[in-house]
Amino acid sequence: MTLASPARSQQATPAPSETSAPARGAAAALAVLRISTGFVFLWAFVDKTFGLGYATPTAKAWINGGSPTKGFLSSVDVGPFQATFHAMAGTWWADGLFMLGLLGVGVALIAGVALRAAAVAGALLMVLMWLAEFPLAQQAADGSASGSTNPLVDYHIIYAIVLVALAFTHAGDTWGLGRVWARLPFIARHRWTL
Repeated sequence: MTLASPARSQQATPAPSETSAPARGAAAALAVLRISTGFVFLWAFVDKTFGLGYATPTAKAWINGGSPTKGFLSSVDVGPFQATFHAMAGTWWADGLFMLGLLGVGVALIAGVALRAAAVAGALLMVLMWLAEFPLAQQAADGSASGSTNPLVDYHIIYAIVLVALAFTHAGDTWGLGRVWARLPFIARHRWTL
């Protein structure tokens, strides 16, 4: 027995009046979750790019020569990957990939398109950040408490699960461009791009 990923039905989608109230409510809730999650990613991109003074001061903005990864990755003080993350901190490729991931995932979620690619990219980004914070560790490298509150599930894992759920439920179809995107000839021929 093989498991196949759910594909959109080739049958006509029922008109909103034919859809049950709970189904409409679920679709609306998923749309709000998708747009809100997209805003989290897109806001991180904008703040790190322009230094709006929330997580990133203006002097450390990417456009002012700051590095979006240096502060976080160079301060990794737990887990078996400390040296790896320290070596990556501030490199041009880590900064570029990180910012491209934030922008791509944010735009895809808000628009409701390419949710599978956004789920893969965003989940990978979240798992890497989970590894950097390594919540399994109870102590930091210097012996102090790591501050981890849950050894397995933290907000990075929750975001990764949300991204996958949004892709599998075609959450871009409600209040997004998912249906239009799915009808594009290239997308219709290459279903992995949904």
